[in-house]
Amino acid sequence: MKNYIDKLAYIHIQDKKILMSLSKEKTTWYIPGGKRENGESDLEALSREVEEELSVRLIPESLHKYGVFAAQAHGHPKGTIVRMTCYTADFTGTLKASSEIEKLEFFPFSRKSESSFVDHLIFDDLQNKDLL
Repeated sequence: MKNYIDKLAYIHIQDKKILMSLSKEKTTWYIPGGKRENGESDLEALSREVEEELSVRLIPESLHKYGVFAAQAHGHPKGTIVRMTCYTADFTGTLKASSEIEKLEFFPFSRKSESSFVDHLIFDDLQNKDLL
């Protein structure tokens, strides 16, 4: 039995705030990204998810691995771990919520509690590095 969820996340910081997305019918905010489909590389999966959710295209040459974080998966049985591989990158286009995303906002560190458990770790790391 697989007890972890393999996800990719796109970290986009602006004015010491991180881009967050709220899916339709949800109350918890998430760092944009999603699960890889069979055979996809990190770049392929993240590019697809970012384009679907944010309406922008990542610039492949600008992709930079930020880190990997793991925590209890939000809304899943205890012991189900989400492993989030995070990247930063530049993009072309204009950020706009699309697909299953209801809205996008830039969060300061003080709004960390509105996000998922694994995102809390990322918020803490970004703040420790003085990025938030």
